[in-house]
Amino acid sequence: MSRNSIVPHFFTLYSLLCYTVIAAADPDLRQTREQLASGPGGKQKMDYLLYLPNGYHESKKDWPLILFLHGAGERGTHIDKVAKHGPPKIVRDGTMDLPFIIVSPQCPNGKWWSDQAQLKKLAALLDTIENKYRVDKQRVYLTGLSMGGYGTWHLAGARPERFAAIAPICGGGNPKDAKKLSALPMWVFHGARDSVVPLAESERMVRAVKAEEGETQFTIYPEAGHDSWSATYANPDLYDWFLQQQR
Repeated sequence: MSRNSIVPHFFTLYSLLCYTVIAAADPDLRQTREQLASGPGGKQKMDYLLYLPNGYHESKKDWPLILFLHGAGERGTHIDKVAKHGPPKIVRDGTMDLPFIIVSPQCPNGKWWSDQAQLKKLAALLDTIENKYRVDKQRVYLTGLSMGGYGTWHLAGARPERFAAIAPICGGGNPKDAKKLSALPMWVFHGARDSVVPLAESERMVRAVKAEEGETQFTIYPEAGHDSWSATYANPDLYDWFLQQQR
């Protein structure tokens, strides 16, 4: 082999090695843009960000999963908006090494996570991820903020058997779901000064679940307004608590 033919191969190998090192160091390169096609003819689309944790490809074990539902401001067709808050932002910025598969779908403009059509898409998305990746189905967790907090309550109320625990933030739900939710560990968060989604929304759900003898933790930030999610998602205790919960 001539020197001229060796040099291109060397630089190709060098580039691949550099990319591998950068990908290992940069969590954002492990959070990919994906799309679900469900329903008749695959016409029901849902874009989402998918994060595979450090060590996923080097092991054969099953991994816990977090399904994250964003707020109303991140709806639309630009999937990168979903990483504005919460777990997808954390892995993008590399501020914590989260040992979870993280799935962060995007709700279309004008729709709500609590809509029946969106709840069906979310269930189909979970089915797809669980079939395609090594998911520990006994450790699937659901969380969301604001509109996503409502979505968390509603999806868990519709499909409580899918989740090991939930963490709704500044949201609300239907108290009629309390009995179905009562066996599900939950950690609820809200700001006392929230003028967008009143604290009473979370209080009502917590009371209803407790009336059914459900297991609840409830954190109220006394000085927080609507943004009760930044402190919540920055707290490693949330992720440690998730990992302690199994179905």
